Amino acid sequence: MGGGVPAEPEIQIQVHSKKGGNSNSIYPVEPTKTGGPGPGVYREIKHFKKWFPWLIPTFVIVNVVTFLVTMFVNNCPQNSVSCFAGFLGRFSFQPFSENPLLGPSSNTLEKMGALDVDKVVHEHQGWRLFTCMWLHGGVFHLLANMLSLLVIGIRLEREFGFVRIGLLYIIAGLGGSLFSALFIKSNISVGASGALFGLLGSMLSELIINWTIYANKLAVLLTLMVIIVINLAVGILPHVDNFAHIGGFMSGFLLGFVFLIRPQFGWVSQRYASSAYSSTSAKPKFKVYQMVLWVISLILLIIGFTAGLVMLFRGIDLNDHCPWCHYMSCLPTSRWSCNTEPVSCMSEQTSNQLTLTCSNSNKTRSYSLSNLNTSQIQGLCSQLCR
Repeated sequence: MGGGVPAEPEIQIQVHSKKGGNSNSIYPVEPTKTGGPGPGVYREIKHFKKWFPWLIPTFVIVNVVTFLVTMFVNNCPQNSVSCFAGFLGRFSFQPFSENPLLGPSSNTLEKMGALDVDKVVHEHQGWRLFTCMWLHGGVFHLLANMLSLLVIGIRLEREFGFVRIGLLYIIAGLGGSLFSALFIKSNISVGASGALFGLLGSMLSELIINWTIYANKLAVLLTLMVIIVINLAVGILPHVDNFAHIGGFMSGFLLGFVFLIRPQFGWVSQRYASSAYSSTSAKPKFKVYQMVLWVISLILLIIGFTAGLVMLFRGIDLNDHCPWCHYMSCLPTSRWSCNTEPVSCMSEQTSNQLTLTCSNSNKTRSYSLSNLNTSQIQGLCSQLCR
């Protein structure tokens, strides 16, 4: 009998379930040759490789170390009249009435590189758009962001590698800083929230652009939407920079279409099959809708960042063109006010008595203190005006 046609090497399609994850993604594995009969051994092909996550944990370490350095520079015992947790020495926190997040003073954050629009525009300190991403207002702020970064970031780095996720994190963070700077002109802003919301937005766009390789698509989409809505809703509380959240999310959503696109299984199967069995009609690497989303997103990113930087350095305040937009960052209720004007006080020193009058509320208080430095007076002013 004549020899039969050997079977074409199979590209196995499996469902990869991440322990503790919220979705099942389908990905192909490549068969490897074995010396004897029986089932072959399969390995992941490079287009769907699982990476060892090291960059996101490194980002967490950098944020924690930066916070410790900030607290060292803050040196509350020397620069404030009173401190919380004084047993920590120069690492002790500003009084709870001044900073309820258990952290440094606003002056220290500004020295360390917080986002201050006036300094960015008029003193050419554009680097603050980047450095503010690594600063945090306090222990609570740091813990919340770092736990979220570990949960979201490690999952994405395993799937897409450190290069794409690292770039996405940095660019989305810059997008959050830029969007915040266009609306918040009088206060400083710090935190990794813009970059975190960028990762969250990229998860949504990654689901959309790689729709065909997901199992339980609608359940995954619904879960993501609930998480996104809840996190954005938290941003309407006072003293939370929701503009950074929104800017980071929009940047990450568009970046996800650019960085997290995956090839289709038909192209992968054809690429790894034996050349003797290649299909006469070549399979496209990406579907048309994927390429359309990729191009549109890249164009919108270029236009958005360019327009945003031009408006920022021209001193444009978007609140003047969108009078209702401030509600996106803080929604006033009977329980709290959205007044975020920077505090300032009139001071009067007579012998051993200091009298401060808050310029925002006209509240007055006298202190039996003398020979206070500027930082100590500013700390007392912050406590009085809050």
